Amino acid sequence: MLHRIPTLSDYFSLRSALVISVILPLAMAMGLTGYLLLQLVERNIEHRMQKDLELVARAIQLPLSHSMELKRQGSVLRAVESAFSIGRVYSAYVYDRQGRRIASAGRSEPTPEQERLTELAADGKQRGEYGNVAGREVFSYFVPLTDSGGRINGLLQLTRRKSDIQEDVRAVRARVALGLGLGLLFMSGLVLFGHHRALGQYLSSLENSMSRVAEGDQNHRLQPHGPKEIVNIGRQFNRMLDTIEEAKAELRERRIRQMQLQAQLRQTEKLAAIGELAAGVAHELGTPLSVVSGKAQRVLRKSALDAEIVETLRDIRREVDRMEHIIRQLLDFSRCNALRKKPTCLTQLIRSAVSAVSEDAENHRTCLETVFPLGNANEALQINLDSVRMEQVLVNLIRNAVQSASGGRAVVSCGKKENQAWMQVDDDGPGIPLEIETKLFEPFFTTKSVGHGTGLGLAVVHGILRDHGGSIEFGKSRLGGAFFRIWLSVDHEPTIRG
Repeated sequence: MLHRIPTLSDYFSLRSALVISVILPLAMAMGLTGYLLLQLVERNIEHRMQKDLELVARAIQLPLSHSMELKRQGSVLRAVESAFSIGRVYSAYVYDRQGRRIASAGRSEPTPEQERLTELAADGKQRGEYGNVAGREVFSYFVPLTDSGGRINGLLQLTRRKSDIQEDVRAVRARVALGLGLGLLFMSGLVLFGHHRALGQYLSSLENSMSRVAEGDQNHRLQPHGPKEIVNIGRQFNRMLDTIEEAKAELRERRIRQMQLQAQLRQTEKLAAIGELAAGVAHELGTPLSVVSGKAQRVLRKSALDAEIVETLRDIRREVDRMEHIIRQLLDFSRCNALRKKPTCLTQLIRSAVSAVSEDAENHRTCLETVFPLGNANEALQINLDSVRMEQVLVNLIRNAVQSASGGRAVVSCGKKENQAWMQVDDDGPGIPLEIETKLFEPFFTTKSVGHGTGLGLAVVHGILRDHGGSIEFGKSRLGGAFFRIWLSVDHEPTIRG
């Protein structure tokens, strides 16, 4: 047994495709957007914290400038300490015009180079820059101090640790990352939930229906619901199943038809072979039987014969007559003469057949009845057929009914349905046993005792109907026995329906 090699599609579901095609690009887009947004936020936070330091410096700039102009060392120190007490300042330093430190608060660190401080003081501009204080990276903001005449008389330095800024940035970064993660998780859930609500549950229903059909439930049909596209797929699925069932039914009908045709062909071939044999036997036996019958009749003409001899000769003649009757049936069975069709009234045909069997009905004490359509319908029952041979069909059927319903009833009726005419014979006899239904029309098959039937009557009936393009069906009669119905139509081939 060959094993199929797994492909990517065996592991790549629609949900996986949704994750790779939608959620992953969405996560990348959100990550990139978050990164750019975080960079902007970090710059804004850094700028805001630097601005806070600038505002503190400006707040104490005037008091420091005034205290230095008046050379109030205590006031300068208090102003510096007030700046440090705000809590946003790491350290505060005040330098004179020559760059010497005159006051400090917070971390006391080595004084920057005086040339650098002198340069910053002489520049007269406020500025901020990063540097190291006691091994720590800090942000320093320098503000020149002026006297009442506008001359620079000192320099204020406020510092703030860079780590404070980084901590705020890290906090914001964590909150942004958490927000992006939760947002992505929420959006992924929405996408997957939306997929399930919009497609997943309907595709699962379709998959379950396909599995049921694959397991043998050929009558199962999907109940389409959901989006229009899914409904269309469901309808096409049902239509495909219907088409398959129709094709199977058509195939079954063709097989049954083929089997029927083959059975009819075998039956026809068998009947043809038996017919040839019957014709040969009939011709070969006809002459000797005629000689035997003639000689027995001549002997009977003699007088003074012993009574026992006379009875023996009569028995011989009766048996010869019976054999001649069998030969005539053999000839009827094997005869292939052309039909002599002419317009024939079915009711008159039935009356003639009933009259021919009336004596037999009296002998079996069977009540023989006829039922014809009323009025114009009776007169309209005319069809082109060989009346002689069709009467032979009716006689055989009526005689069988009379003998079967011995002491009971037999009814002959006729009618018309669409473009077909029918004649039917019913009886209240024992009916047809199920086990012999398939053998009824076979030559030489009979249920009668030896000497009372040849088994050729129904075979002759079938042959004549076949020549007329008609059919015959049989079954249980409304009278309780059996019925045989003849259908006459030029549009159908002869068939046997049970």
